[in-house]
Amino acid sequence: MNANRSERLRRRKEFEANQSQLRANQIETMIAEFDRMCIDLGLQIEAEEKRAQIDDPTHFAYPTYAKAARERRAKLQQSADVLKIKLDTLRLEANETPDWQFASAAIVAA
Repeated sequence: MNANRSERLRRRKEFEANQSQLRANQIETMIAEFDRMCIDLGLQIEAEEKRAQIDDPTHFAYPTYAKAARERRAKLQQSADVLKIKLDTLRLEANETPDWQFASAAIVAA
């Protein structure tokens, strides 16, 4: 009976580890996509500033599109930063989790 319980516990921990890895992969993909979008927006901002020959965002005639693209890029960068923190936390939990969980599983099985 204890062997069955420890096997269920092991399978649950394995499932949770797989789910954590899946979430980590999804977050990494989102971060990479946000980074690519930021680069693309940067190129668009640069092109718009070059076209308008105004690169000072505080200038009264600064292109509206460039201003909006700057705001969008800043928000994407903030989102990517938040996701990086979440990813680091997830990885930290994944590295710490097996030690204490398997220790408690051994206590339960004993």
